[in-house]
Amino acid sequence: MSASNKKQAIDHQEIISRYMNYVLEHDGYPKSVYKFCKASKIKEEDFYSFFGSLESLNKGIWNAFFTTTLDAMNKNKEYGGFSSRDKMLTLFYTLFELLNLNRSYVLFSLQAHKVPFKNLEQLKGLRKHIKGFASELIEQDNDEKLYKITKNPVSIFSEGAWLQFLFLLKFWVDDESPGFEKTDVAIEKSVNTIFDLFDNTPLNNVLDFGKFLWKEKWMWN
Repeated sequence: MSASNKKQAIDHQEIISRYMNYVLEHDGYPKSVYKFCKASKIKEEDFYSFFGSLESLNKGIWNAFFTTTLDAMNKNKEYGGFSSRDKMLTLFYTLFELLNLNRSYVLFSLQAHKVPFKNLEQLKGLRKHIKGFASELIEQDNDEKLYKITKNPVSIFSEGAWLQFLFLLKFWVDDESPGFEKTDVAIEKSVNTIFDLFDNTPLNNVLDFGKFLWKEKWMWN
């Protein structure tokens, strides 16, 4: 038996997995890297080779959610031929399916601190990823347009995509429907509404989306 088979190598995914398990089993974050590593049987040097602190690990989990989502999307041979609208739909559907699989940890991490903004600090890296994804979509669409006046502002679109994710995340946290099917409906309606706004055909879809939010008694606060 080779040496590589005797002992499983510790990588960032394994550290993330053990960390999430630690948080759920202890109903709280570890007090230090030392205590986490000792409880999880990880060498500190192995931890620090991937993460500089527990805070960076918290952010790294959300980054891993995004990269895992992209990997899953790109395995679909048909994905490359999707429209920008369908690519955004695929991103949100796939990302929230992954969040479903890790719902216990995600809910804890989003509600760990009494101050809401403190809970959102871990999403900084994810914000950059989602805005970058949206920017790339709108830039590709703009390249196909002949006139500058018909091109859409990249910064507004990308920021809108991030705000849209935050809305969907809050909706998903509160969703008690079987299989979180109402979140799927919210994803479809919100993405279609945003793209219709940029396509200058918004009225019916905006009203439809507004009725949906009213029906679900959505509260931003």
